[in-house]
Amino acid sequence: MSIGNKILIIGPGGSGKSTLARQLGEKHDLPVIHLDKEFWNAGWVQTPKEEWHDKQKMLLSGPCWIADGNFGGSLELRLERADTVIFLDFSRFASMRGVIKRRFSNIGKTRPCMADGCPEKLDFAFLKWLWQFPSKSRPQILEIISNCRDVDVIVLRNRKEVRRFLVATHIS
Repeated sequence: MSIGNKILIIGPGGSGKSTLARQLGEKHDLPVIHLDKEFWNAGWVQTPKEEWHDKQKMLLSGPCWIADGNFGGSLELRLERADTVIFLDFSRFASMRGVIKRRFSNIGKTRPCMADGCPEKLDFAFLKWLWQFPSKSRPQILEIISNCRDVDVIVLRNRKEVRRFLVATHIS
């Protein structure tokens, strides 16, 4: 399967966006941009909206990249620059399982795909967002990406499909 060289990976928390980005980056020698690492500041402080838009434009100005993360309020900005979107359309149970596994394997640590000073946490607001993702965020994401004419969209529904995809891909 052929993919472009400006790849956006989106999907619910715990679906493996950062892991897939890292694996694709290693396989195809592409730089990886973990949007969570760029958006969050120490202590889980958000980057202000205007600064975040400018930062994304700068991060995605290169000739090739893989960016993982949702940030629905600026999805269109990233889609304008991407040639391939990979949507990890996992069930809420698969995502919850991924989040719980991630939480327990990173207790007291900051994941490499997160900003320094943002240790792994699991709070009610995040769990609520994750639980509601299939009914609230998913339809919005599908609507937005369905309107993109110059972007190849790949939907992967489970970890088995992700593994097959990784083996089969090559850059066009």
